[in-house]
Amino acid sequence: MHPIATIRTQVIVPIRFPDGYATTARVYSFAGLVDGREHLAFGLGDRTDPAAVPTEPSVPLVRPHSECLTGDVFGSQRCDCGPQLREAVERIAERGGYLLYLRQEGRGIGLYAKLAAYALQDAGLDTYEANVALGHRADERDYTVAAQMLTALGVDRVALLSNNPDKCAQLSRHGIAVSERVTTGVFLSAANADYLAVKATRGEHALDLPFVHD
Repeated sequence: MHPIATIRTQVIVPIRFPDGYATTARVYSFAGLVDGREHLAFGLGDRTDPAAVPTEPSVPLVRPHSECLTGDVFGSQRCDCGPQLREAVERIAERGGYLLYLRQEGRGIGLYAKLAAYALQDAGLDTYEANVALGHRADERDYTVAAQMLTALGVDRVALLSNNPDKCAQLSRHGIAVSERVTTGVFLSAANADYLAVKATRGEHALDLPFVHD
């Protein structure tokens, strides 16, 4: 079982995306997270106001979203992170649940290393090979903190908004039951086609790509 974390601060934040979509979130910070990083949870929909949650609430829709400065903030087309974040906020707001914004840039290797990995990808390596060539594991993300955050929020069962089977497996190992896996959209562009294909084939992500076959 994972160590116990507690809620440190919670505050209401109105949020708005560049396309005009707007909603309100209750943003939580935490104490006692095992990696010491500043991860955040965004309560959306009926989870914006804890007092309004029914006595027997529905299973929340939850997306653990790994931070991607280039995609989330600057709209990089090399990945699908920005569109996934935008989609997740709206879908969770409609159903009720939490977006966990995890400080795991570059599948856990950090921003500078991610940019170095991009340079290796430009030289012919795929996204997983590039991480390994830099001395990292292909994916260094650990979702212990996600389980800690959910437990602190009083959540032990989720509908998981993710295409990544590793998120489901890790949360389950930490005692968070996944009652349903909900796939995200496919945000395909000319710049990220190879990246998405590798995620589907090597990472076993549930992506319905027209050029990837079993």
